[in-house]
Amino acid sequence: MGAAMNVVLPQPALTTPNGTTRPQVRIVIVGHVDHGKSTLVGRLLHETGSLPDGKLEMLQAVSARRGMPFEWSFLLDALQTERDQGITIDTTQIRFRTKSRDVVLIDAPGHAEFLRNMITGASQADGAVLIIDALEGVRDQTRRHGYLLHLLGIKQVAIVVNKMDRVDFSQARFDEISDEISAHLISLGVTPTAIIPISARDGDGVAERTPRIGWYNGPSVVEAIDALAPARALDELPLRLPVQAITKFDDRRIVAGRVESGRIGAGDEIVILPAGKVAKVKSVESWPLTPLVHRQGAGRSVGITLDRELFLERGDIIAHANTAPRDTRRLRARVFWLHDAPLKAGTSILVRLGTMESRATIVAIDKAVDPGELESVATSQIGRNHVGEIDISLAKPIAADPYTDNPRTGRLVIEINGRIAGGGLVLSVDSGQRAIPVDIVPVESALRPDERSARYGHGGAVVWFTGLPGSGKSTLARALERKLFTRGGSPILLDGDTLRAGLNNDLGFSPQDRAENIRRLAETATHLARHGHVAIVAAVSPAIEDRANARRIADTLFREVYVSTPAEVCESRDPKGHYAKARAGNLPSFTGIGRDYQAPEHAELTLDTSARSVADAAEDIERMLADSGVLFGEMTDFAANI
Repeated sequence: MGAAMNVVLPQPALTTPNGTTRPQVRIVIVGHVDHGKSTLVGRLLHETGSLPDGKLEMLQAVSARRGMPFEWSFLLDALQTERDQGITIDTTQIRFRTKSRDVVLIDAPGHAEFLRNMITGASQADGAVLIIDALEGVRDQTRRHGYLLHLLGIKQVAIVVNKMDRVDFSQARFDEISDEISAHLISLGVTPTAIIPISARDGDGVAERTPRIGWYNGPSVVEAIDALAPARALDELPLRLPVQAITKFDDRRIVAGRVESGRIGAGDEIVILPAGKVAKVKSVESWPLTPLVHRQGAGRSVGITLDRELFLERGDIIAHANTAPRDTRRLRARVFWLHDAPLKAGTSILVRLGTMESRATIVAIDKAVDPGELESVATSQIGRNHVGEIDISLAKPIAADPYTDNPRTGRLVIEINGRIAGGGLVLSVDSGQRAIPVDIVPVESALRPDERSARYGHGGAVVWFTGLPGSGKSTLARALERKLFTRGGSPILLDGDTLRAGLNNDLGFSPQDRAENIRRLAETATHLARHGHVAIVAAVSPAIEDRANARRIADTLFREVYVSTPAEVCESRDPKGHYAKARAGNLPSFTGIGRDYQAPEHAELTLDTSARSVADAAEDIERMLADSGVLFGEMTDFAANI
């Protein structure tokens, strides 16, 4: 497949009001194959006077020599494959001018198999033109393109109903298509900026309203493009300078990177994230190394020196202190998945955001959708060429912005095994986490995690045992506690009933109180795990949502063990007197607990204590912890220490 073509056409001399810089708007044009995108683009170039002198006449002469009628789409035959197959297979950028705009028109492919390229093109756009064939009407792929524009956050969409000449410029046919596509886009939260009847081949409605569409009183295509609001200039956004490299030169440490947004100059007070270190910019350098006098804006690669020695690394973000991005270990993103294997909760990935990269884990998947089916479905995975919203837990903190705040630091790429597997938009940072009040300053431990792991022979973890009362959760939790202690580790048991007698004795058994009970357990366990301990939680925790919140709190430290012992076995055991307590009115009935319990779908380990011994089950737990990187060194015989 050929590379994308950038067509930069000679610009007509136009005066600019007040001598100000003309706004630029980036527009992606999409639609079903053969609905006339290339014809419309060619006609737009002609109607706006953007073609070089003699270009149109030359193409018309070439067509005459070949004995074929002239087509406006010939202007865009940038790739040999296009000429052979008659379809556009890559994104092409065409620059031209209207009376009030500099326009970058991105021609995205219409074939379903070129969906990835369409995503690449649309991701750069401020607005879109969606083209529909008046005879064929709204097709499945038309709806798919509308849905994808919505998923990419493009709110400005002008609809063009092309080939009106094929339906005798019927107002009734236009109204039918207009109503159908409007209903679809409005259901997605996108209100069309205009719906325009045109004949791109003959020029009706492209730059002016002709008598054949006299019943239409809306804007032409050119006027609709002029009405689209350009994105806020990158220079006007807050400073974002991702660090690419740090070099030594003439006893100076030069921090190099490209200004993605905002402006930077000597004397600026900056903060380096995610570490939160503060400094002043001593100088801004160019190559060869000479100080730059003026402030440098978006798109400029610079080197800066600071007024103090600080440790920086590739992937850090430099920002002004009063407009800094959030630093977080959690992101919520909308992703388009390209990998053959579906994306599931628990999948380990590599996230790239600017120059930053971090190992990460998928914590949750929501709103997965097949763009071809055009509806969200309740699913636990995102298939190839499907879209969904995901919660990502990062192995290290990063600085990021929601894409609506800053598109340059709000888009991410996902890799698996060194290959690009998907990409998307950052919807929010710190998903599921509460903001810390400004007057609360958390104090870090004096011990590093690697010091603790070297002492204990394991990393920190939250091992969460869930299952019905009587399933054997506490028995297995105690066995794990004994085993880890025997091998020199630092396990701490947090039993749900024990904490209800103390820390959580103010809580009842309403759904809200149960959720708060689990939150407190998770926060306590996570605090211990982050300080190198293995926090072993044994709690019924019947609600999937509550356990999902516990996983969000613990992030990558979380390991769920589902003790799946059948209800009839659990009830016969009458654990901890639950049955008697229930009869006394101190607990929900055992039958109620069983009925309300929602079994995990994606636990790290599932065990049935009615079918095997505690020793065998405990060995499986140890193996899971070793395989997932919590335990270090040789595995020992678990049964010998029980």
